[in-house]
Amino acid sequence: MSSQGSILSFIHDTVFDDLSSDVVKMAERCCLDLLGVAVAGRQTELAQIITEHAVSLFGAGKEAATIPFTGQIASPAGSALAMGMTIDAFDAHDGHRLTKGHAGAAILPALLAYVYSQTKEQGTISGKEFITALVIGYEVSLRAGIALHATACDYHTSGAWNAIGAAAMGARLLKLNKEQTRHALGIAEYHGPRSQMMRCIDHPTMLKDGSGWGAMAGVSAAYLARSGFTGAPAITLENEDVTTYWNDLYERWEILAQYFKPYPVCRWAQPAIQAVSDLMEQKSLHHHEIQAIEIRTFHEGVCLGGHAPTTTEEAQYAIAFPVAALIVRGTLGANEISPDSLRDPLILALSQKISLREKDEYNVKFPGERWADVTITFNSGEVLKTPATCPNGDPENPLTDDHILHKFHSLCQGSLHKATIEGIVKSVDGLTQDPNAMTELLDLLKHRVSQNGCPNKANDNV
Repeated sequence: MSSQGSILSFIHDTVFDDLSSDVVKMAERCCLDLLGVAVAGRQTELAQIITEHAVSLFGAGKEAATIPFTGQIASPAGSALAMGMTIDAFDAHDGHRLTKGHAGAAILPALLAYVYSQTKEQGTISGKEFITALVIGYEVSLRAGIALHATACDYHTSGAWNAIGAAAMGARLLKLNKEQTRHALGIAEYHGPRSQMMRCIDHPTMLKDGSGWGAMAGVSAAYLARSGFTGAPAITLENEDVTTYWNDLYERWEILAQYFKPYPVCRWAQPAIQAVSDLMEQKSLHHHEIQAIEIRTFHEGVCLGGHAPTTTEEAQYAIAFPVAALIVRGTLGANEISPDSLRDPLILALSQKISLREKDEYNVKFPGERWADVTITFNSGEVLKTPATCPNGDPENPLTDDHILHKFHSLCQGSLHKATIEGIVKSVDGLTQDPNAMTELLDLLKHRVSQNGCPNKANDNV
């Protein structure tokens, strides 16, 4: 079967029983983790702006979808845009090393937008179908992302390729035929934002990783294809030079290569943060006793810089400031990247003592592996050096179920009622077993997030 045919069959013919238990478990983890990040993201100015934009300019017409955690509705494309950018606003969401980006930030918002818009006419889909569609969205996105990086000359944001996975789920749920599906995938690839990721690393703004726009583009693509709009082919799926990325569907699952973040900052900063965190478990570090800190990591990590961020976006795309915040505060959570903390003179003073250096050995290993080591020189002359460190949360050293659950609770505490938090956990856990779990989850996601709760007041690491 051609790669085109196998991909279309994968999108339309996959059933829940084709998924192994570990794939299902990973999809459930991704779902819960993303929902927690979405709650945290609702506290940001970015989320408030984009939600108002979605409601006013992407208002609900014939098709309507809830924007989770807002109590508001928009078109399916508007809902996906708002939630996608809300997740992207708080950099604690899952990711994938070879794509150098994030599928879930677009896939879950797009899937929920489809489900909400269809529920009125067709009833709620089953939890098993929800998980199956989520896996399909991840798998198509991640493989498209790897193919894009292998064939494009520039490093594009996640929206460039997670739009394709969003369209794939729409083709399945809207019951497009296979020719319409080809066009949906092609439209999504063409309209997906091929935005320059390193521009946002060098100049961090609310643009972030493009996932909200990717979600919107992918959802729009599916509906356009249903209406007869054409756009095939999607070259990252159909060109001969990318077939190797698609010829082992069902045999290998890219979703199993997802990582989860212990901290709400760019993954590229987290090897150094992990190295310092490990050191702090062995020895108390007092910031006023530190003369200098040298971080050695890969080139892209060095590009983060960020000694004196002025916005939460700059703090999330930084390495020096988060490391300093961890040492000064003893923790690195939502509060440490909130606007108030960016003016903390103790953190800023220590941040200025941090130097960043590239290490060729770590450059060679990137993006498949992300490493850093840290050297701390004290006023007394004592020098401490960490070993080469990769961050926790990778497939080789995954976060435990308890850590994922604790992270979810810490992100939601103070922003949602306790019963809502516990209900979401129960519903996600029961999606494939409890026939009422899907309906219950959709109802719970209609609850509004308090704008006065944590995460900006949280003290726990996420």
